[in-house]
Amino acid sequence: MASAVSNFLGLPRELSDPGSARYVVLPVPYEGTVTWGVGTAAGPAAIIAASDHIEWFDEELRGGFHGAGVATADPIPPADTPQEQARRVRAAAEGFFAQGKFLLALGGEHGITPPLVAAAARQYDGLSVLQIDAHADLRDQYQGGPLSHACVMRRVLEVTDRVAQVGIRSFCREAFEQCPRQVANFITPQMVAEDARWIEKALDLLGERVYVTIDMDGFDPAEAPGVGTPQPGGLRYGDVTRLLRRLCAARQVVAADVVETRPILPSNTTELLAARLAYKIIAYTQC
Repeated sequence: MASAVSNFLGLPRELSDPGSARYVVLPVPYEGTVTWGVGTAAGPAAIIAASDHIEWFDEELRGGFHGAGVATADPIPPADTPQEQARRVRAAAEGFFAQGKFLLALGGEHGITPPLVAAAARQYDGLSVLQIDAHADLRDQYQGGPLSHACVMRRVLEVTDRVAQVGIRSFCREAFEQCPRQVANFITPQMVAEDARWIEKALDLLGERVYVTIDMDGFDPAEAPGVGTPQPGGLRYGDVTRLLRRLCAARQVVAADVVETRPILPSNTTELLAARLAYKIIAYTQC
């Protein structure tokens, strides 16, 4: 899907200059390990196009947060192998972190996250990771490879063991048997509905510096139908924004990604939700 605008939020040049912008949006249109619904490679462009329809004035925080500058990088070209894709993503991310940028990647499939986390961990000591997702993604290998979208958090655990997994409602026996600590700490949609302290429990699992990865299938399909592997019974928009706002107030969020948007025309619900979330992260990290 072609973007109607060339940069996130459709900002003018003075607010989207790569040299002065505090934030960098990095499109990664990759779906090399997708195993069900294809189309997430079109997600980044669709999110950027939807972002042109977001008000710069945030209705919740009563202010505009685009003035810090939001540059949009050139998309990372899809590679022929997951290994080469990971190398490209990590190299690009390390470059932006070295410049002191807040990196906000747009996928594409969730397999782009481990190299982003690895790059962030090189820059920020004591990194921890908040995952919002329907799936635990804790397989060691899937369909013959360790870099599948189904192995994302297993690879992340090789970088940091401080991980909070929120929205999980689908996981395999391998995860249950081999990652019992993670399974015991899942914050499920049922907990979100029934436990008033669920946000505090998520924060307790995290360190002072946090990378945020949001798989759009963490949301209920009624709110985000355009994903590759939907699961019923998911999170609501208000749940996620409350968590993100509290997180950004209590911890230093250093980078983030929003992945697994799969445009399903004529609906544009999911890409708009993803764009709103991306701007919410920009806003909350300035409060």
